[in-house]
Amino acid sequence: MAIESGNSTSPPVTTLASQINRHLAFGNRLTPSIPGLTLHRWEHPTEPVSYMLSPSICLIGQGQKRLFLGEDAFVYDCNTFLITSIELPVVSQITDASADAPYLGLTMELNLKLISQLMIDNPVQNSRQKDDRLGVAVSDLSADLRGAFERLLGLLDQPDDIPTLAPLIQQEIFYRLLKSDQGPRLRNIITSGSHSHQIARVIEWLKTHFKHPVRIEDLASDAGLSVSAFHSHFRAMTAMTPLQFIKRIRLSEARRLMLAEQLEASQAAYEVGYESPSQFSREYSRMFGAPPMKDIKQLMASGMV
Repeated sequence: MAIESGNSTSPPVTTLASQINRHLAFGNRLTPSIPGLTLHRWEHPTEPVSYMLSPSICLIGQGQKRLFLGEDAFVYDCNTFLITSIELPVVSQITDASADAPYLGLTMELNLKLISQLMIDNPVQNSRQKDDRLGVAVSDLSADLRGAFERLLGLLDQPDDIPTLAPLIQQEIFYRLLKSDQGPRLRNIITSGSHSHQIARVIEWLKTHFKHPVRIEDLASDAGLSVSAFHSHFRAMTAMTPLQFIKRIRLSEARRLMLAEQLEASQAAYEVGYESPSQFSREYSRMFGAPPMKDIKQLMASGMV
C-alpha cells in the first residue's frame, strides 16, 4: 500500500483552526453560506467512513486525516492539503483529534467550469508529472493558498460581502491551484482529448447509470480507447478497476439509502442494481466490515451520521 504524506509536525493553533472552531463550536459539520464550502469538527478519532468525494480541496486547521483510494493511502494535516480532481469512492478516517485539540478541517468543492476559464485566460504550462493522472494527491500548503482560505472564512463574519467577494477569493484559490504542482492534474481532467478527460467523462456517466448492467467494452468505446488501454488509464486515475469502481459506488449508495431513507437491506440492494441479496450482503460486509443492518446500527450509535 502506498502512502502519501506531508510534514506531520504539529505547530501552534493556526488562524484557520481558530476560524473553523469559532464557527463550529457545536456539532461536527457546518455548511455555511459560501457555496461549496463545508466545515468539520471532531473531538475524537473516527472509524473509516466510505463516501463519494466530489472534486474538492481539503484543508486541515488542526489534527490529521487519512484517506484511502483503492489500495493507496494519503495522510494530510495542517501543513498540507488534499485535492481530488474527479468524484471518487473513498474511505477516510480522522486519526488525530481530542477534546482539548479537536480535528478542525474544511472541504471546498472545485468549480471545474471556472477552472477551465482560468486555464484559457492564463495558459501557464506546468511541467508534467509521472503520477499526475491519479485523481487524488497531497501537496504542501503554501502561505498564499492558506491566506486565501483565511480571507474566505473571514467573510463569514461579514455575510453581506459574501455574494460579491467570495467568488473572487474562490477564483484566486483555483488560480493558485493551477499554478501549484497540482496544476497538471487539473489541466489533464479539463483538457478535451486527454486520456484523463476521457476517463472523467466515463466516471461522470457511471455516477448516474451504475444501477444498470455495464459492459467494459462499451465504456472503453465511449472513451475512444481499446479495452486494455481503458483499464490502464482508468486504474491510473482511480487506483481501482472499472468493476471495483462500480461496486464501490453501488455499495456506498446502498449504505446512504439505508441510513437516509431507512430502506431494508434487500430494498437497498435492489435499488442499486443487485439481483441477489446474499451477494449484496457478502460484498457489503467485505467493504464495510459488517453485514448491512449491523453496520447501519453501528454507524447510528457512533454518531458518525
